[in-house]
Amino acid sequence: MSKNKIVIDPVTRIEGHLRIEVEVDENNVVTEAWASGQLFRGIEIILKGRDPRDVGLIAQRICGVCTNVHYRASISAVEDAYAITIPKNAEIIRNLVSLALFVQDHIIHYYHLHSLDFVDITSALEADCAKAVTMAQHYHENPYRNSEGHLQSVKEKLGSFVKAGRLGLFSNGYWGHETYRLTPEENLVHMNHYLEALRIQHDISKAIAIFAGKTPHPQNLVVGGVTSVMDMLNPQRLNDFMFIIKEVREFLERAYIPDIKMVVKAYGESIKRGEGRGSGNFLCCGGYRLPNKEQLFEGGVITGHDFDTLEAFDPEKITEEASRAWYENNTTTSPYDQDSTPFYTDLNEDGTLKSEGKYSWIKAPRYEGKVMEVGPVSRMIVGTVKNSPVIKPYMDRFMSQTGMKLIDFSSSVGRNAARAVEAQICCDYLFDFMSELIENIKYYDETTWTKYVFEELPTTSKGHGIFEVPRGILSHFIRIEEGKVANYQVVAPTTWNASPKDAAGVRGPYEEALIGVKLTDPTRPLEVLRVVHSFDPCLACAVHVIDTKGRELSHYKIQTVCSV
Repeated sequence: MSKNKIVIDPVTRIEGHLRIEVEVDENNVVTEAWASGQLFRGIEIILKGRDPRDVGLIAQRICGVCTNVHYRASISAVEDAYAITIPKNAEIIRNLVSLALFVQDHIIHYYHLHSLDFVDITSALEADCAKAVTMAQHYHENPYRNSEGHLQSVKEKLGSFVKAGRLGLFSNGYWGHETYRLTPEENLVHMNHYLEALRIQHDISKAIAIFAGKTPHPQNLVVGGVTSVMDMLNPQRLNDFMFIIKEVREFLERAYIPDIKMVVKAYGESIKRGEGRGSGNFLCCGGYRLPNKEQLFEGGVITGHDFDTLEAFDPEKITEEASRAWYENNTTTSPYDQDSTPFYTDLNEDGTLKSEGKYSWIKAPRYEGKVMEVGPVSRMIVGTVKNSPVIKPYMDRFMSQTGMKLIDFSSSVGRNAARAVEAQICCDYLFDFMSELIENIKYYDETTWTKYVFEELPTTSKGHGIFEVPRGILSHFIRIEEGKVANYQVVAPTTWNASPKDAAGVRGPYEEALIGVKLTDPTRPLEVLRVVHSFDPCLACAVHVIDTKGRELSHYKIQTVCSV
Protein backbone atom coordinates (compact mmCIF):
# COMPACT_ATOMS: atom_id res chain seq x y z
CA MET A 1 0.00 0.00 0.00
CA SER A 2 1.52 3.31 -1.07
CA LYS A 3 1.54 6.17 1.41
CA ASN A 4 2.21 9.87 1.05
CA LYS A 5 3.18 12.29 3.79
CA ILE A 6 1.63 15.74 4.16
CA VAL A 7 3.44 18.35 6.26
CA ILE A 8 1.66 21.44 7.61
CA ASP A 9 4.20 23.72 9.26
CA PRO A 10 3.31 26.03 10.85
CA VAL A 11 -0.36 25.44 11.56
CA THR A 12 -1.76 28.98 11.54
CA ARG A 13 -4.68 30.61 13.38
CA ILE A 14 -3.52 29.16 16.70
CA GLU A 15 -1.40 30.47 19.58
CA GLY A 16 2.16 29.20 19.28
CA HIS A 17 4.07 27.00 16.84
CA LEU A 18 2.56 23.65 15.87
CA ARG A 19 3.60 21.24 13.16
CA ILE A 20 1.33 18.46 11.91
CA GLU A 21 2.48 15.57 9.73
CA VAL A 22 0.06 12.95 8.41
CA GLU A 23 0.39 9.90 6.21
CA VAL A 24 -2.41 9.20 3.76
CA ASP A 25 -3.10 6.06 1.73
CA GLU A 26 -3.99 5.82 -1.96
CA ASN A 27 -7.55 6.91 -1.10
CA ASN A 28 -6.26 10.03 0.69
CA VAL A 29 -7.38 8.69 4.08
CA VAL A 30 -5.15 9.56 7.05
CA THR A 31 -3.55 6.41 8.42
CA GLU A 32 -0.96 7.94 10.78
CA ALA A 33 -0.34 11.34 12.34
CA TRP A 34 2.25 13.24 14.36
CA ALA A 35 1.71 16.48 16.31
CA SER A 36 4.85 18.41 17.19
CA GLY A 37 5.27 21.45 19.41
CA GLN A 38 8.14 23.31 17.79
CA LEU A 39 9.61 25.48 20.56
CA PHE A 40 11.10 24.66 23.96
CA ARG A 41 9.40 25.72 27.20
CA GLY A 42 11.87 26.77 29.88
CA ILE A 43 9.67 28.62 32.37
CA GLU A 44 9.88 25.76 34.89
CA ILE A 45 13.68 26.07 34.86
CA ILE A 46 13.49 29.84 35.37
CA LEU A 47 11.30 29.37 38.47
CA LYS A 48 13.78 27.14 40.31
CA GLY A 49 15.36 28.87 43.28
CA ARG A 50 12.75 31.65 43.39
CA ASP A 51 10.73 32.89 46.33
CA PRO A 52 7.39 30.99 46.06
CA ARG A 53 5.48 34.26 46.43
CA ASP A 54 6.96 35.49 43.15
CA VAL A 55 6.13 32.53 40.91
CA GLY A 56 2.70 33.79 39.83
CA LEU A 57 4.03 36.92 38.14
CA ILE A 58 6.60 34.85 36.25
CA ALA A 59 4.44 31.82 35.44
CA GLN A 60 1.73 33.96 33.86
CA ARG A 61 4.31 34.86 31.17
CA ILE A 62 4.02 31.29 29.89
CA CYS A 63 1.40 32.61 27.48
CA GLY A 64 0.17 36.01 26.34
CA VAL A 65 -3.36 34.64 25.84
CA CYS A 66 -3.81 32.49 28.95
CA THR A 67 -2.09 34.84 31.40
CA ASN A 68 -4.96 35.03 33.89
CA VAL A 69 -5.36 31.29 34.30
CA HIS A 70 -1.63 30.59 34.66
CA TYR A 71 -1.42 33.41 37.20
CA ARG A 72 -4.27 31.91 39.22
CA ALA A 73 -3.07 28.30 39.03
CA SER A 74 0.44 29.29 40.07
CA ILE A 75 -0.70 31.40 43.03
CA SER A 76 -3.11 28.63 44.05
CA ALA A 77 -0.33 26.02 43.95
CA VAL A 78 1.65 28.07 46.47
CA GLU A 79 -1.46 28.54 48.63
CA ASP A 80 -2.04 24.79 48.55
CA ALA A 81 1.58 24.13 49.56
CA TYR A 82 1.22 26.47 52.54
CA ALA A 83 -2.38 25.42 53.39
CA ILE A 84 -3.60 29.02 53.01
CA THR A 85 -7.37 29.36 52.54
CA ILE A 86 -8.35 32.54 50.73
CA PRO A 87 -11.43 34.63 51.70
CA LYS A 88 -14.68 34.00 49.87
CA ASN A 89 -14.61 37.44 48.23
CA ALA A 90 -11.17 36.72 46.80
CA GLU A 91 -12.41 33.44 45.34
CA ILE A 92 -15.42 35.18 43.78
CA ILE A 93 -13.28 37.88 42.18
CA ARG A 94 -10.94 35.24 40.80
CA ASN A 95 -13.97 33.39 39.42
CA LEU A 96 -15.38 36.53 37.80
CA VAL A 97 -12.12 37.12 35.95
CA SER A 98 -11.70 33.45 35.01
CA LEU A 99 -15.23 32.96 33.67
CA ALA A 100 -15.14 36.21 31.71
CA LEU A 101 -11.99 34.82 30.12
CA PHE A 102 -13.84 31.58 29.26
CA VAL A 103 -16.44 33.56 27.33
CA GLN A 104 -13.86 35.74 25.59
CA ASP A 105 -11.66 32.82 24.65
CA HIS A 106 -14.52 30.80 23.17
CA ILE A 107 -15.74 33.73 21.07
CA ILE A 108 -12.24 34.49 19.77
CA HIS A 109 -11.53 30.84 19.07
CA TYR A 110 -14.62 30.20 17.01
CA TYR A 111 -14.87 33.41 15.01
CA HIS A 112 -11.26 34.48 14.59
CA LEU A 113 -9.33 31.20 14.72
CA HIS A 114 -11.64 28.42 13.55
CA SER A 115 -14.77 29.63 11.75
CA LEU A 116 -12.93 30.13 8.46
CA ASP A 117 -12.49 26.35 8.30
CA PHE A 118 -16.26 26.25 7.77
CA VAL A 119 -16.94 29.68 6.25
CA ASP A 120 -15.99 30.57 2.67
CA ILE A 121 -15.38 34.32 2.59
CA THR A 122 -15.42 34.58 -1.19
CA SER A 123 -18.82 32.88 -1.29
CA ALA A 124 -20.20 35.60 1.00
CA LEU A 125 -19.64 38.11 -1.82
CA GLU A 126 -22.34 36.31 -3.84
CA ALA A 127 -24.96 36.55 -1.07
CA ASP A 128 -28.39 38.10 -1.47
CA CYS A 129 -28.67 40.36 1.59
CA ALA A 130 -32.46 40.17 1.74
CA LYS A 131 -32.32 36.37 1.70
CA ALA A 132 -29.60 36.45 4.36
CA VAL A 133 -31.88 38.45 6.67
CA THR A 134 -34.66 35.86 6.29
CA MET A 135 -32.29 32.91 6.62
CA ALA A 136 -30.83 34.21 9.91
CA GLN A 137 -34.34 34.43 11.37
CA HIS A 138 -34.62 30.64 11.08
CA TYR A 139 -32.01 30.34 13.83
CA HIS A 140 -33.13 33.21 16.10
CA GLU A 141 -36.21 35.39 16.09
CA ASN A 142 -34.09 38.52 16.52
CA PRO A 143 -30.64 37.90 14.97
CA TYR A 144 -27.72 40.10 15.94
CA ARG A 145 -27.31 43.19 13.69
CA ASN A 146 -29.29 41.58 10.90
CA SER A 147 -30.73 44.46 8.87
CA GLU A 148 -30.41 44.28 5.10
CA GLY A 149 -28.56 47.59 5.06
CA HIS A 150 -26.00 46.43 7.61
CA LEU A 151 -25.36 43.15 5.80
CA GLN A 152 -24.92 45.09 2.57
CA SER A 153 -22.25 47.24 4.24
CA VAL A 154 -20.46 44.09 5.45
CA LYS A 155 -20.59 42.64 1.95
CA GLU A 156 -19.16 45.85 0.50
CA LYS A 157 -16.38 45.89 3.10
CA LEU A 158 -15.38 42.33 2.24
CA GLY A 159 -15.55 43.17 -1.46
CA SER A 160 -13.26 46.16 -0.99
CA PHE A 161 -10.68 43.92 0.69
CA VAL A 162 -10.75 41.55 -2.28
CA LYS A 163 -10.60 44.27 -4.95
CA ALA A 164 -7.70 46.02 -3.24
CA GLY A 165 -5.81 42.76 -2.75
CA ARG A 166 -5.77 43.42 1.00
CA LEU A 167 -7.23 40.20 2.36
CA GLY A 168 -4.62 40.22 5.13
CA LEU A 169 -5.33 37.38 7.54
CA PHE A 170 -7.89 36.04 5.03
CA SER A 171 -5.29 35.74 2.25
CA ASN A 172 -4.15 32.13 2.74
CA GLY A 173 -7.48 30.33 3.11
CA TYR A 174 -8.61 27.41 1.00
CA TRP A 175 -11.48 29.44 -0.47
CA GLY A 176 -13.71 27.52 -2.83
CA HIS A 177 -12.76 24.19 -1.23
CA GLU A 178 -15.12 21.40 -2.20
CA THR A 179 -16.02 20.59 1.42
CA TYR A 180 -17.42 24.03 2.33
CA ARG A 181 -21.13 23.56 3.04
CA LEU A 182 -22.62 26.95 3.99
CA THR A 183 -24.67 28.94 1.48
CA PRO A 184 -23.51 32.42 0.38
CA GLU A 185 -26.10 33.95 2.72
CA GLU A 186 -24.95 31.84 5.67
CA ASN A 187 -21.34 32.78 4.93
CA LEU A 188 -22.28 36.47 4.92
CA VAL A 189 -24.07 36.24 8.28
CA HIS A 190 -21.04 34.50 9.75
CA MET A 191 -18.68 37.18 8.44
CA ASN A 192 -20.95 39.86 9.89
CA HIS A 193 -20.57 38.24 13.30
CA TYR A 194 -16.84 37.69 12.72
CA LEU A 195 -16.42 41.46 12.50
CA GLU A 196 -18.78 42.14 15.43
CA ALA A 197 -16.85 39.64 17.57
CA LEU A 198 -13.75 41.82 17.25
CA ARG A 199 -15.54 44.52 19.24
CA ILE A 200 -17.15 42.08 21.68
CA GLN A 201 -13.87 40.43 22.66
CA HIS A 202 -12.32 43.89 23.15
CA ASP A 203 -15.14 44.84 25.51
CA ILE A 204 -14.63 41.65 27.53
CA SER A 205 -10.99 42.66 28.01
CA LYS A 206 -12.27 45.87 29.59
CA ALA A 207 -14.46 43.84 31.96
CA ILE A 208 -11.57 41.58 32.95
CA ALA A 209 -9.32 44.59 33.59
CA ILE A 210 -11.83 46.03 36.09
CA PHE A 211 -10.80 43.38 38.62
CA ALA A 212 -7.49 42.21 37.14
CA GLY A 213 -5.91 45.66 36.82
CA LYS A 214 -5.00 44.99 33.20
CA THR A 215 -5.04 42.22 30.65
CA PRO A 216 -3.00 40.44 29.51
CA HIS A 217 -0.62 39.94 32.44
CA PRO A 218 -2.89 41.05 35.32
CA GLN A 219 -1.54 42.28 38.64
CA ASN A 220 -4.38 41.62 41.09
CA LEU A 221 -3.44 38.25 42.61
CA VAL A 222 -1.21 37.66 45.61
CA VAL A 223 -0.66 34.61 47.76
CA GLY A 224 -3.60 34.73 50.15
CA GLY A 225 -6.13 36.65 48.06
CA VAL A 226 -6.56 39.58 45.69
CA THR A 227 -5.72 43.28 45.65
CA SER A 228 -8.93 44.43 43.90
CA VAL A 229 -10.36 45.91 47.10
CA MET A 230 -11.34 49.38 45.87
CA ASP A 231 -12.83 47.97 42.66
CA MET A 232 -14.93 45.53 44.67
CA LEU A 233 -16.25 48.33 46.89
CA ASN A 234 -17.02 50.72 44.02
CA PRO A 235 -20.65 50.27 42.79
CA GLN A 236 -19.81 51.93 39.48
CA ARG A 237 -17.04 49.42 38.78
CA LEU A 238 -19.36 46.51 39.55
CA ASN A 239 -22.02 48.02 37.30
CA ASP A 240 -19.50 48.57 34.49
CA PHE A 241 -18.52 44.90 34.64
CA MET A 242 -22.10 43.65 34.51
CA PHE A 243 -23.11 46.08 31.74
CA ILE A 244 -20.44 44.58 29.49
CA ILE A 245 -21.42 41.02 30.39
CA LYS A 246 -25.07 41.77 29.56
CA GLU A 247 -24.01 43.03 26.13
CA VAL A 248 -21.92 39.91 25.63
CA ARG A 249 -24.84 37.68 26.55
CA GLU A 250 -26.88 39.32 23.80
CA PHE A 251 -24.16 38.43 21.30
CA LEU A 252 -24.00 34.84 22.53
CA GLU A 253 -27.74 34.28 22.31
CA ARG A 254 -28.38 36.14 19.06
CA ALA A 255 -25.16 35.41 17.13
CA TYR A 256 -22.83 32.73 18.51
CA ILE A 257 -25.36 30.02 19.41
CA PRO A 258 -27.40 30.53 16.19
CA ASP A 259 -24.22 30.42 14.08
CA ILE A 260 -23.16 27.14 15.68
CA LYS A 261 -26.62 25.68 15.04
CA MET A 262 -26.19 26.75 11.42
CA VAL A 263 -22.85 24.93 11.18
CA VAL A 264 -24.24 21.83 12.91
CA LYS A 265 -27.00 21.64 10.29
CA ALA A 266 -24.74 22.34 7.31
CA TYR A 267 -22.03 19.89 8.41
CA GLY A 268 -24.39 17.22 9.73
CA GLU A 269 -22.84 14.53 7.53
CA SER A 270 -19.40 15.27 8.98
CA ILE A 271 -20.81 14.92 12.50
CA LYS A 272 -22.50 11.60 11.77
CA ARG A 273 -19.30 10.24 10.19
CA GLY A 274 -17.52 11.11 13.41
CA GLU A 275 -14.87 13.22 11.69
CA GLY A 276 -12.34 14.29 14.28
CA ARG A 277 -13.49 11.73 16.85
CA GLY A 278 -10.75 10.56 19.18
CA SER A 279 -10.36 7.75 21.68
CA GLY A 280 -13.35 8.82 23.77
CA ASN A 281 -11.34 9.36 26.95
CA PHE A 282 -12.53 12.55 28.67
CA LEU A 283 -11.01 14.12 31.80
CA CYS A 284 -12.40 16.89 34.02
CA CYS A 285 -11.31 18.14 37.43
CA GLY A 286 -14.46 20.22 38.05
CA GLY A 287 -14.68 23.38 40.12
CA TYR A 288 -16.06 26.93 40.48
CA ARG A 289 -18.32 26.51 43.50
CA LEU A 290 -21.61 28.38 43.19
CA PRO A 291 -23.45 30.22 46.00
CA ASN A 292 -25.79 27.22 46.45
CA LYS A 293 -22.71 24.99 47.02
CA GLU A 294 -23.08 23.25 43.65
CA GLN A 295 -20.19 23.28 41.18
CA LEU A 296 -20.31 24.98 37.82
CA PHE A 297 -18.22 22.15 36.35
CA GLU A 298 -18.31 18.52 37.45
CA GLY A 299 -15.21 16.40 37.86
CA GLY A 300 -14.98 12.94 36.37
CA VAL A 301 -13.33 10.50 33.99
CA ILE A 302 -14.92 8.73 31.01
CA THR A 303 -13.04 6.19 28.90
CA GLY A 304 -13.80 4.74 25.48
CA HIS A 305 -17.02 6.75 25.00
CA ASP A 306 -18.60 4.68 27.78
CA PHE A 307 -21.20 7.18 28.96
CA ASP A 308 -22.63 4.67 31.43
CA THR A 309 -19.47 4.63 33.54
CA LEU A 310 -18.07 7.71 35.27
CA GLU A 311 -15.09 7.57 37.61
CA ALA A 312 -14.03 10.23 40.12
CA PHE A 313 -11.09 12.49 39.25
CA ASP A 314 -7.93 11.93 41.30
CA PRO A 315 -4.97 14.28 40.66
CA GLU A 316 -2.58 11.70 42.10
CA LYS A 317 -3.17 9.57 38.98
CA ILE A 318 -1.62 12.18 36.65
CA THR A 319 1.82 11.28 35.27
CA GLU A 320 4.12 12.62 32.56
CA GLU A 321 6.76 11.01 30.38
CA ALA A 322 9.02 12.18 27.56
CA SER A 323 10.03 9.10 25.58
CA ARG A 324 8.94 10.82 22.34
CA ALA A 325 9.64 14.39 23.47
CA TRP A 326 12.90 16.33 23.30
CA TYR A 327 13.89 15.94 26.97
CA GLU A 328 16.61 13.87 28.64
CA ASN A 329 14.54 12.01 31.23
CA ASN A 330 12.17 9.42 29.72
CA THR A 331 10.94 8.10 33.08
CA THR A 332 7.20 8.14 33.78
CA THR A 333 6.76 10.12 37.00
CA SER A 334 4.44 12.39 38.92
CA PRO A 335 4.63 16.02 37.69
CA TYR A 336 6.16 16.91 41.07
CA ASP A 337 9.23 14.90 40.07
CA GLN A 338 9.41 15.68 36.35
CA ASP A 339 12.57 17.16 34.86
CA SER A 340 12.62 19.57 31.90
CA THR A 341 16.27 19.32 30.80
CA PRO A 342 16.15 19.56 26.98
CA PHE A 343 17.58 16.90 24.67
CA TYR A 344 17.00 17.94 21.06
CA THR A 345 17.56 15.22 18.45
CA ASP A 346 16.76 17.35 15.37
CA LEU A 347 14.69 16.45 12.30
CA ASN A 348 15.37 14.04 9.46
CA GLU A 349 17.62 15.21 6.62
CA ASP A 350 14.55 15.90 4.47
CA GLY A 351 13.13 18.18 7.19
CA THR A 352 10.43 15.79 8.41
CA LEU A 353 9.95 14.58 11.97
CA LYS A 354 11.79 11.54 13.27
CA SER A 355 8.56 9.62 13.58
CA GLU A 356 10.16 6.63 15.31
CA GLY A 357 12.02 8.73 17.88
CA LYS A 358 11.64 12.04 19.70
CA TYR A 359 9.67 14.59 17.71
CA SER A 360 8.07 17.24 19.95
CA TRP A 361 8.79 19.70 22.75
CA ILE A 362 5.49 18.66 24.35
CA LYS A 363 5.57 15.89 26.94
CA ALA A 364 3.02 13.08 27.19
CA PRO A 365 0.74 13.44 30.23
CA ARG A 366 -1.37 10.41 31.07
CA TYR A 367 -4.11 9.59 33.58
CA GLU A 368 -3.73 6.05 34.93
CA GLY A 369 -1.58 5.50 31.87
CA LYS A 370 -4.32 6.59 29.45
CA VAL A 371 -4.46 9.38 26.89
CA MET A 372 -7.09 11.95 27.86
CA GLU A 373 -8.90 14.69 25.97
CA VAL A 374 -9.61 17.81 28.00
CA GLY A 375 -11.61 20.94 27.25
CA PRO A 376 -15.19 22.11 26.74
CA VAL A 377 -16.35 18.87 25.12
CA SER A 378 -15.06 16.88 28.11
CA ARG A 379 -16.77 19.23 30.57
CA MET A 380 -20.08 19.22 28.71
CA ILE A 381 -20.13 15.43 28.27
CA VAL A 382 -19.10 14.70 31.88
CA GLY A 383 -21.60 17.28 33.17
CA THR A 384 -24.40 15.72 31.13
CA VAL A 385 -23.54 12.15 32.14
CA LYS A 386 -23.34 13.24 35.79
CA ASN A 387 -26.75 14.98 35.55
CA SER A 388 -25.27 18.33 36.51
CA PRO A 389 -28.11 20.73 37.42
CA VAL A 390 -26.04 23.45 35.75
CA ILE A 391 -24.82 21.83 32.53
CA LYS A 392 -27.43 19.22 31.63
CA PRO A 393 -30.35 21.63 31.00
CA TYR A 394 -28.25 23.65 28.55
CA MET A 395 -27.01 20.53 26.78
CA ASP A 396 -30.46 18.95 26.64
CA ARG A 397 -31.90 22.12 25.10
CA PHE A 398 -29.15 22.35 22.49
CA MET A 399 -29.47 18.67 21.56
CA SER A 400 -33.24 19.00 21.32
CA GLN A 401 -32.94 22.01 19.01
CA THR A 402 -30.26 20.50 16.75
CA GLY A 403 -30.95 16.76 16.86
CA MET A 404 -27.42 16.06 18.12
CA LYS A 405 -26.69 13.06 20.35
CA LEU A 406 -24.09 13.07 23.12
CA ILE A 407 -21.67 11.01 21.00
CA ASP A 408 -21.90 13.67 18.26
CA PHE A 409 -20.05 16.16 20.45
CA SER A 410 -16.99 13.92 20.11
CA SER A 411 -16.16 15.30 16.66
CA SER A 412 -14.64 18.39 15.07
CA VAL A 413 -17.97 20.19 14.72
CA GLY A 414 -19.14 18.80 18.06
CA ARG A 415 -16.25 20.39 19.94
CA ASN A 416 -17.38 23.75 18.63
CA ALA A 417 -20.95 23.07 19.72
CA ALA A 418 -19.75 22.14 23.22
CA ARG A 419 -17.66 25.29 23.38
CA ALA A 420 -20.62 27.50 22.44
CA VAL A 421 -22.89 25.88 25.03
CA GLU A 422 -20.19 26.33 27.65
CA ALA A 423 -19.76 30.02 26.76
CA GLN A 424 -23.47 30.52 27.35
CA ILE A 425 -23.31 28.74 30.72
CA CYS A 426 -20.29 30.73 31.91
CA CYS A 427 -21.83 34.03 30.86
CA ASP A 428 -25.14 33.31 32.59
CA TYR A 429 -23.51 32.22 35.84
CA LEU A 430 -21.30 35.29 36.02
CA PHE A 431 -24.44 37.03 37.29
CA ASP A 432 -24.72 34.52 40.15
CA PHE A 433 -21.14 35.12 41.25
CA MET A 434 -21.62 38.89 41.09
CA SER A 435 -24.83 38.64 43.15
CA GLU A 436 -22.96 36.65 45.79
CA LEU A 437 -20.20 39.26 45.94
CA ILE A 438 -22.70 42.11 46.33
CA GLU A 439 -24.53 40.17 49.04
CA ASN A 440 -21.28 39.68 50.98
CA ILE A 441 -20.45 43.38 50.79
CA LYS A 442 -24.00 44.25 51.83
CA TYR A 443 -23.46 42.36 55.08
CA TYR A 444 -20.08 43.99 55.73
CA ASP A 445 -17.82 41.18 54.52
CA GLU A 446 -15.07 43.13 52.77
CA THR A 447 -12.21 40.68 53.35
CA THR A 448 -10.03 39.97 50.32
CA TRP A 449 -6.79 38.61 51.82
CA THR A 450 -5.78 36.01 54.40
CA LYS A 451 -2.96 37.25 56.59
CA TYR A 452 0.08 35.02 57.08
CA VAL A 453 3.66 35.41 58.31
CA PHE A 454 5.98 34.03 55.65
CA GLU A 455 8.79 33.28 58.09
CA GLU A 456 6.44 31.01 60.04
CA LEU A 457 5.38 28.94 57.01
CA PRO A 458 6.96 25.50 56.43
CA THR A 459 10.25 25.64 54.54
CA THR A 460 9.61 22.27 52.88
CA SER A 461 6.30 21.53 51.21
CA LYS A 462 4.56 20.81 47.94
CA GLY A 463 1.24 21.81 46.40
CA HIS A 464 -0.74 22.08 43.22
CA GLY A 465 -3.21 24.41 41.56
CA ILE A 466 -5.57 22.48 39.29
CA PHE A 467 -8.35 24.30 37.45
CA GLU A 468 -10.71 24.00 34.54
CA VAL A 469 -9.71 26.77 32.14
CA PRO A 470 -11.02 27.54 28.63
CA ARG A 471 -9.00 24.85 26.83
CA GLY A 472 -9.22 22.16 29.54
CA ILE A 473 -7.46 21.16 32.75
CA LEU A 474 -4.53 23.36 33.78
CA SER A 475 -2.22 22.06 36.51
CA HIS A 476 0.69 23.79 38.23
CA PHE A 477 2.82 21.66 40.57
CA ILE A 478 5.34 23.17 43.00
CA ARG A 479 7.84 21.58 45.36
CA ILE A 480 9.41 23.89 47.96
CA GLU A 481 12.66 23.16 49.79
CA GLU A 482 14.48 25.52 52.18
CA GLY A 483 11.87 28.16 51.44
CA LYS A 484 12.65 28.26 47.69
CA VAL A 485 11.19 26.61 44.60
CA ALA A 486 12.98 23.28 44.20
CA ASN A 487 10.93 22.06 41.25
CA TYR A 488 8.05 23.41 39.19
CA GLN A 489 5.99 21.73 36.48
CA VAL A 490 3.05 22.84 34.36
CA VAL A 491 0.66 20.46 32.62
CA ALA A 492 -1.46 22.69 30.39
CA PRO A 493 -4.59 21.72 28.43
CA THR A 494 -2.63 21.68 25.18
CA THR A 495 -0.03 19.45 26.84
CA TRP A 496 -2.82 16.88 27.18
CA ASN A 497 -4.42 17.38 23.77
CA ALA A 498 -1.27 17.92 21.67
CA SER A 499 0.60 15.11 23.41
CA PRO A 500 2.95 13.06 21.23
CA LYS A 501 2.88 9.29 21.29
CA ASP A 502 4.07 7.65 24.50
CA ALA A 503 6.55 4.82 25.03
CA ALA A 504 3.86 2.30 24.07
CA GLY A 505 3.20 4.14 20.81
CA VAL A 506 -0.28 5.32 21.86
CA ARG A 507 -1.22 8.47 19.97
CA GLY A 508 -2.10 11.77 21.61
CA PRO A 509 -5.61 13.27 21.15
CA TYR A 510 -4.76 15.43 18.10
CA GLU A 511 -3.11 12.48 16.43
CA GLU A 512 -5.88 9.99 17.19
CA ALA A 513 -8.59 12.41 16.04
CA LEU A 514 -6.92 12.69 12.62
CA ILE A 515 -6.93 8.95 11.91
CA GLY A 516 -9.52 8.02 9.29
CA VAL A 517 -10.08 11.56 8.04
CA LYS A 518 -10.44 11.58 4.25
CA LEU A 519 -8.87 14.47 2.33
CA THR A 520 -10.67 15.72 -0.75
CA ASP A 521 -7.52 17.43 -2.03
CA PRO A 522 -4.19 16.53 -0.32
CA THR A 523 -2.64 19.77 -1.59
CA ARG A 524 -5.31 21.73 0.33
CA PRO A 525 -5.72 19.76 3.59
CA LEU A 526 -8.61 21.76 5.03
CA GLU A 527 -10.00 18.65 6.74
CA VAL A 528 -6.81 18.32 8.81
CA LEU A 529 -7.04 21.93 9.94
CA ARG A 530 -10.68 21.48 10.95
CA VAL A 531 -9.73 18.66 13.28
CA VAL A 532 -6.71 20.36 14.84
CA HIS A 533 -8.35 23.78 15.20
CA SER A 534 -11.37 22.20 16.91
CA PHE A 535 -9.18 21.60 19.99
CA ASP A 536 -8.26 25.32 20.23
CA PRO A 537 -4.47 24.76 20.35
CA CYS A 538 -2.35 27.02 22.55
CA LEU A 539 1.22 25.89 22.02
CA ALA A 540 2.76 28.69 24.07
CA CYS A 541 1.24 27.07 27.14
CA ALA A 542 3.09 23.88 26.28
CA VAL A 543 6.40 25.24 24.93
CA HIS A 544 8.76 28.24 25.23
CA VAL A 545 12.17 29.27 23.86
CA ILE A 546 14.04 30.78 26.79
CA ASP A 547 17.05 29.61 28.76
CA THR A 548 17.68 30.23 32.45
CA LYS A 549 19.07 33.68 31.70
CA GLY A 550 16.11 34.69 29.57
CA ARG A 551 17.96 34.47 26.25
CA GLU A 552 16.54 33.10 23.03
CA LEU A 553 17.96 29.64 22.38
CA SER A 554 17.03 29.28 18.73
CA HIS A 555 15.32 31.20 15.99
CA TYR A 556 13.43 29.38 13.27
CA LYS A 557 12.18 30.96 10.07
CA ILE A 558 9.55 28.51 8.91
CA GLN A 559 7.95 28.53 5.49
CA THR A 560 4.35 27.36 5.23
CA VAL A 561 4.46 24.11 3.29
CA CYS A 562 2.08 21.41 2.23
CA SER A 563 4.15 18.69 0.60
CA VAL A 564 2.76 15.43 -0.65
